[in-house]
Amino acid sequence: MSNESVRLPTSPPPSEAKLALLLAALAMLGPFSIDAYLPAFPSIEQSLSASAIQVQQTLTAYMAAFAVMILWHGALSDAFGRRSIILLSLAVYAIASIGCAAVHSIEYFWVFRMLQGVSAGAGVVIGRAIVRDLYSGSEAARMLSLVTMIFSVSPAIAPIVGGWVVAVSVWRTLFLLLFAFTLLMLWQCWHNLPETLPIDQRQRFHPESLWKNYRKIFSSRMFQLKAAAIACNFSGLFLYVASAPAIITRHLGLGPTEFSWLFVPSVVGIFLGALAANRMAGSSSTQRQILIGFIFLMTSCLINVGYHALLPPALPWTVAPLFLYTIGMSMVAPGLTLLILDLFPAIRGTVASCQSFTMTMLSAVVAGLLAPMLSDSVLNLAIGQMVLVLTGFALWRLVLLIQPSSGLQT
Repeated sequence: MSNESVRLPTSPPPSEAKLALLLAALAMLGPFSIDAYLPAFPSIEQSLSASAIQVQQTLTAYMAAFAVMILWHGALSDAFGRRSIILLSLAVYAIASIGCAAVHSIEYFWVFRMLQGVSAGAGVVIGRAIVRDLYSGSEAARMLSLVTMIFSVSPAIAPIVGGWVVAVSVWRTLFLLLFAFTLLMLWQCWHNLPETLPIDQRQRFHPESLWKNYRKIFSSRMFQLKAAAIACNFSGLFLYVASAPAIITRHLGLGPTEFSWLFVPSVVGIFLGALAANRMAGSSSTQRQILIGFIFLMTSCLINVGYHALLPPALPWTVAPLFLYTIGMSMVAPGLTLLILDLFPAIRGTVASCQSFTMTMLSAVVAGLLAPMLSDSVLNLAIGQMVLVLTGFALWRLVLLIQPSSGLQT
């Protein structure tokens, strides 16, 4: 790592591998909050005397709270430092997890799921800002892809763990495990997470200043296009995550312990895509890396739609296209994320929040509207995913038309 690529933090950082592991573990709270309890939906319905729609709304409540609060994590970290906001968010998440484990009505479950959503996004948002505080150019791209590679195991592990827990215990055990994991992360961050934003570089936490920053970011055409492109790609995957109970049990006839059929191909693809992005950083232009990623995404969608237009859902063909899809998604995301963060270097935490807000809001719409509308047919899901990807690609092409230099190596 060159001296030019690293900015000195206010305290000595851990090794690159240790920091990547820590940031990836923080980001894992999001997938575990969503994927781990999907196999438990029937058990939750029975335990809380709730309808399937009411239980589905616990996911929407989480996503909505996540999306709203994610706007503030970055701004708070720009004002009060990265480390303190992460520690506070972990403490709130731990309280929310205990609350979820103890509830006896669906209404209280909604409340504590919203509290989880309020706190779960700090790690992923502030983690990106920490990477950009410490690294630049190809070093930052490599670090982001390394975090993604480590983080990528969580979407596969979460539903598998959830299925096992549901098979041998009660669904409340899932949230007790989340509580224990959060305490472990709180201890690790207290001892190992450095503060990477010096006091003299912090922004005022003032309503007028915040409004000015948010308005500047959201009114930026380049931010809108780039953030929406990433959001469309991710939502194409999240459409399948939100529809997982229907795909696994209804369309493929599998049980609650077999969610790995859907998630393992996705995770392997995320890992390999992030590995490819890591290897290409510094040796290939951002534009070329993003283009290759979109080729994988569109090829996956063509195969998916073509198969389900002709044949009924079946293993492994229904889940195999997700492998190619997530390779492409993980190749597009690091370079495009860095281009977004570099639009406003002085307020990267706030920019990271705004980008995550865009992605999460579209995912919430997908979970609350598109998934219920399309999950009766795997072909409809495949077509919905293709529309999202084509929209994302069109947005990226528009970026290059307006600002051709966006594709240069950062």
